[in-house]
Amino acid sequence: MLGWSLRRGTTELTMRPQELLLLLMLRWTKAHMEDPAFPHLGDGSQTLLRACPWRCSCPRDDTVDCAGLGLRVFPDNITRAARHLSLQSNQLQELPYNELSRLSGLRTLDLHSNLISSEGLPDEAFESLTQLEHFYVAHNKLSVAPQFLPRSLRVADLAANEVVEIFPLTFGEKPALRSVYLHNNRLSNTGLPPNSFHGSEAITTLSLSSNQLSYLPPSLPASLERLHLQNNLISKVPRGALSLHTRLRELYLQHNQLTDGGLDATTFSKLSSLEYLDLSHNQLATVPEGLPGTLTILHLGRNCIRQVEALRLHRARGLRYLLLQHNALGASALPAGTLRPLRALHTLHLYGNRLERVPPALPRHLKSLVMPHNRVAVLGARDLVSARSLAELNLAYNRLASAHVHPGAFRRLSALRSLDLAGNQLSRLPEGLPASLRSLRLQRNQLRALEPELLAGLNKLQELSLAHNRLRVGDIGPGTWHELQALQVLDLSHNELSFVPPDLPEALEELHLQANRISHVGPEAFLSTPRLRALSLRANRLHMTSIAAEAFLGLAHLRVVDTAENPEQVLVQLPPKGRGS
Repeated sequence: MLGWSLRRGTTELTMRPQELLLLLMLRWTKAHMEDPAFPHLGDGSQTLLRACPWRCSCPRDDTVDCAGLGLRVFPDNITRAARHLSLQSNQLQELPYNELSRLSGLRTLDLHSNLISSEGLPDEAFESLTQLEHFYVAHNKLSVAPQFLPRSLRVADLAANEVVEIFPLTFGEKPALRSVYLHNNRLSNTGLPPNSFHGSEAITTLSLSSNQLSYLPPSLPASLERLHLQNNLISKVPRGALSLHTRLRELYLQHNQLTDGGLDATTFSKLSSLEYLDLSHNQLATVPEGLPGTLTILHLGRNCIRQVEALRLHRARGLRYLLLQHNALGASALPAGTLRPLRALHTLHLYGNRLERVPPALPRHLKSLVMPHNRVAVLGARDLVSARSLAELNLAYNRLASAHVHPGAFRRLSALRSLDLAGNQLSRLPEGLPASLRSLRLQRNQLRALEPELLAGLNKLQELSLAHNRLRVGDIGPGTWHELQALQVLDLSHNELSFVPPDLPEALEELHLQANRISHVGPEAFLSTPRLRALSLRANRLHMTSIAAEAFLGLAHLRVVDTAENPEQVLVQLPPKGRGS
């Protein structure tokens, strides 16, 4: 058959007509499929012919997903129609300018988790990406930010790189920019020029945490609503640095080096929308001045605060959560009336201080008082009377002895659901426990007896911990468990029990008896607890013949029995799984 002859340079190519036609069709398809104006074929032919890089997926005409393929080279054959390109979690070290710049319609470029250096990210390429809105290049190896990013940008994520410098047009002059993430880099104040965000007056979220900033950067956008500056070296907030930030709702300054001298009365006073302020893990000796009335959460834990002045909290009447744990608050640190203005206060954390009494005149709507690991040795009749709405009271690991807990200390707490008195020096159960209790923790005290009348009326109690005391079965009075009809979890571990206490509550599901002196389990030991699901008899004095064969009959829900660390290995035959259990 006669062939066609074409000259190309000095080489003569000879093709059959069919071959030439196929070549022309392939060239036409490649040229036109990369043209955004290429017409859509209703019969699906375009989808079948549309180019998609090898191993990548293209779920839509405008989306190319090449994430997590271990790519070392930028994929070719990406259609110019692409609007969303994902190359995250690969091993790319650089992006070729010619390949990137031709994708002028991109709106999303995701380069998260690669090996891209600043040299491998050409600034010129972004000049063509005039529609780019979302740019993700976190977890790479950038040492400086791109000098120019498109004006169309809405979200920029450069976190977890090695960035030491950004430039005026990196984030400046971006009227649509909303969120900038620069945390976990190496930025100092010299690498963050004052005009870094000039002309970008729509930014609401800025994260600069975990850098090397020594003072709060000036000239931050007044539009900010969330500002993250934790884990830096900040020792000072310059006067007026936050004076224009009336929209700021969340400010994170924890884990810095702030002292009282680094703040002044105007630092926070103009923040008329501020709701969350975290100043924990600093070196403050006092509560800051000028706290705004909009503040809802104030975190001052892990500072050096010795006293709380009432005037410092006077304006913060909307405060709901006040966290003062691990400071140096002593006996006179919270004088009467200090907390009274905080009428909306819900939670007060005073964990790990040197307080000797419960703070007087607690706000009447307080729901949670958390002050374990203090030096509270006395609980008077009126110490809690103003906080009748308390639902949670934690006085664990203080110095409370039974003789210094007034019989009426808890009597008026009709909403109390959780009471933690673990780690004190109580020798008997407290009197006047409210009927509303759901959880009572008394482990690690010096209890020697359980008196039924002190547990009377606790018919809503679901969890009772009496571990690490000195209880013997003979010290548990008859009828002790009678009114605990809702009790589901009972911890009697680490006591001096010689056998399973009788007449346990019917609703019981978990029973902890480990580390006692139990040497025998009789056939009637669990007759009163048909709903038992888990039982621990670990580290007692049981032998192979110590447990009666009938002991577990009728326990259709029992699924866990721990008998380890006894003198002999004890095998327990669990009852067959009941229907519906």
